[in-house]
Amino acid sequence: MNLGFIAQSGWGKGYHAQSWMESNAREYEAMVVLDYCAEYRGLVKEGIADHLIVGPVEAEWSVQDWMAVLRANPHIVLERHKAKIGTDRWREIATRIASALRRLDRDQIVVVDEAHFVAPQQEKLPKPIKELATTGRGAGTSTMWVTQRTAEIDKTILTQCQARMIGGFDGGEIGPLEKAISYPAELHNPAENPDPDRLPDELLPDGRERPTSLQKHKNDDGQTVGSEWIYSDDDGDRRRVDTGGVKMSSTHYGSEGNDLNPPEYA
Repeated sequence: MNLGFIAQSGWGKGYHAQSWMESNAREYEAMVVLDYCAEYRGLVKEGIADHLIVGPVEAEWSVQDWMAVLRANPHIVLERHKAKIGTDRWREIATRIASALRRLDRDQIVVVDEAHFVAPQQEKLPKPIKELATTGRGAGTSTMWVTQRTAEIDKTILTQCQARMIGGFDGGEIGPLEKAISYPAELHNPAENPDPDRLPDELLPDGRERPTSLQKHKNDDGQTVGSEWIYSDDDGDRRRVDTGGVKMSSTHYGSEGNDLNPPEYA
């Protein structure tokens, strides 16, 4: 399965994505997380994955070097060195890592954080990245593409996602995804309030009548404690989920393949 994990900044995207990683990590022989913003160290501290900061030395590694590292560390978070590795360099490194992953014969989940930097719409999509998205499933690879920039990520990536977890968007950011969903797109705009009669029963909110659109939940101190999302896939499954009830043991630090199993929601 290829899963698009998409919401605007501040919607709890990284936290929710990490809950999916934790839920699926041990279901696969391997899990590789391309961590652009150093958000997923909690997986390391919980003992779910090893950790490697990718800096100038690692930037010079060949595909064969990466194959050796990934074999030795099947569950690993690859964290971009923010001060030393810029976006263009990270894309080059990610391309070599993708080449290495494509050559490894194993069931694996590959998570691409800030995927619009790895597969930007305005650049030619590197062949290894395209192959990871288009043919990975046949080799036992599932992918998660995490982004808030639907207009900036290569359309090939979005069209190859058989499942989507979409959170909130102010304005028209969801635009390129409208063809992939079978319900009113304004459901994802927290400022909107679609008529309940226009929405499938399974996508209506629990515990309130209005607003019907996705919302973030805040405590008395104004801190976000959960957010609402819509899961949908090409098999017709649709559901509304709330991260306020997600169960996860690791701490989130912010910023024909196998199925991806959702985390346990309360």
